[in-house]
Amino acid sequence: MKFASAIALTFTISNDNVIDAFTGVSRIGRRSSSFGMTETIFRDDIEKQTVGYQAGKADHPFAERFGDLAGKKVKTVGESMEEFVGGLDCTINPLYRSMLTDLVGTTHLTVVDSRFAYDKVWALGFITSMDVLLKNYPERDIAANIVDAFTKSMGFDEETLRADAGTVSTWAEGKNGEDVAAALRGEGDSEVAAIAKAAKEEEFWLYSRFFGVGLMKMMEITGTEVSFDNMKKWVGTDLGKSSQKAESDLTLWGGVKSKLEMMETLMKEVEIREKKKQAARLEAKAEAAMKKAEEASKI
Repeated sequence: MKFASAIALTFTISNDNVIDAFTGVSRIGRRSSSFGMTETIFRDDIEKQTVGYQAGKADHPFAERFGDLAGKKVKTVGESMEEFVGGLDCTINPLYRSMLTDLVGTTHLTVVDSRFAYDKVWALGFITSMDVLLKNYPERDIAANIVDAFTKSMGFDEETLRADAGTVSTWAEGKNGEDVAAALRGEGDSEVAAIAKAAKEEEFWLYSRFFGVGLMKMMEITGTEVSFDNMKKWVGTDLGKSSQKAESDLTLWGGVKSKLEMMETLMKEVEIREKKKQAARLEAKAEAAMKKAEEASKI
């Protein structure tokens, strides 16, 4: 009983103070119960804060940079999905459908972001993702169609993306992790160094998943361990940007590749099972034909 009374007293005395400290909401219009405040009315405060508000007109560097885009028509996720589906000549294998739907949605949100800037490391990540995700797609012609439709729905040209990705991967060949790190610090005259310099100079530079995958691919090419420590160094220390999302994407990418391996195993098992069934059917037909021939010879 003493413990319960103490808890009740604590709520009654401190709840209002704690909430005031974090929200700054006036106590006017606040209703309290025996356990202290149970409901807060925010309407008046919200109205006061939004009076005279105009999109893109805030007194902030971001608004000053991108404020002129307020109200501009932006392509929707639904429109990108329609373009993707419209570019397909066939239906997608059910095992891949959910993954590709998510990919279209997340990539769309990246490319329509006003902060997004295309670069060749991003292109390497894009192409690497497509090659890995569709590596074991049952029908190769359909896989190629999917890549083409996806690329166009995002407003890009596949040949250009592959050429740009090839430029970065070719540059990385024969180099080591420190060579890439130096380029990410902006040292040298390589295209990767130029991309890094542009990112460093851009206050509102946007990291995206394909950029991270592009870095992971360069780690593989240069024989650098694909690890959190190296991703944190390349993005956080060398590039000078937050590495939190890149580290998270490293975990995500590892999980995706594991699922794809499981999917590959499943598809092989299905293929083997189907071949066994087909062989059994052929064997049954052969036996029936032999039996029929034997009966005919007896007559």
